[in-house]
Amino acid sequence: MLLDFEKLGAWKWLLIGVTTLVCLFLILPIVFIAALSFGSSQWLIFPPPSWTTRWYAELFADPRWLSSAFTSLKIALIVTVLSVVIGFLAALGLNRGHFLGKETLRALFLTPMILPVVVLAVALYAFFLKIGLAGTTLGFIIAHLLIALPFSIISIGNALEGFDKSIEDAAILCGASPWEARLRVTVPAISHGLFGAAVFSFLASWDEVVLAIFMASPTLQTLPVKIWSTLRQDLTPVIAAASTLLILFTMLLMIIAAVVRKGRKS
Repeated sequence: MLLDFEKLGAWKWLLIGVTTLVCLFLILPIVFIAALSFGSSQWLIFPPPSWTTRWYAELFADPRWLSSAFTSLKIALIVTVLSVVIGFLAALGLNRGHFLGKETLRALFLTPMILPVVVLAVALYAFFLKIGLAGTTLGFIIAHLLIALPFSIISIGNALEGFDKSIEDAAILCGASPWEARLRVTVPAISHGLFGAAVFSFLASWDEVVLAIFMASPTLQTLPVKIWSTLRQDLTPVIAAASTLLILFTMLLMIIAAVVRKGRKS
């Protein structure tokens, strides 16, 4: 190995210290938000004077918060399905196709990953205003799909590169049609790539706030937009409760993805 951790000497402790500080820098804000969500004060005060679950009760009793959460879930699920299906077809063409401009097309698909989200949001908002999609569920889905699709193409494309195409060819020689071979042989073989694409696509939509702010309307808001709009009006601990649940749900999905990936390796 080029770098042996046990032979770093004093540098090992410096590396451990820096790593610990970075982890604390990333984790402490989440811990503070979770603590504030259980505080008894009606303001966001840390440390909380006492503890209560009142804000979670208010959160689940407010139909506006529940509607926003349901909207986020609905849009994220639709985006996930579309992203995986379109991502599979796009990755298949980019991985196996031989045509002029293939790399340019690949770069075009991945552009939303490097383009500032606010630039994409402003452009989509201006375009959707002209065609009447601003503030609609379809507008939300298209906007979120644009940022989720690159994750699917990358994840599924990597899985396809590690797949032995001769297995699919053998299925075709045995009488299966090309698409039957892809669906019954290739898709199960790259299921880890499809699962990764689904998880990242869902999270890309579920946590998105910048695009969602531009796409939202007074009657259609996702959970991140509801948190943002409420934060601008009133610093109630209900915001901390909603943020905590949002973070916990995201962490749960990441843990499930890690467990599934580890199970496949073992």
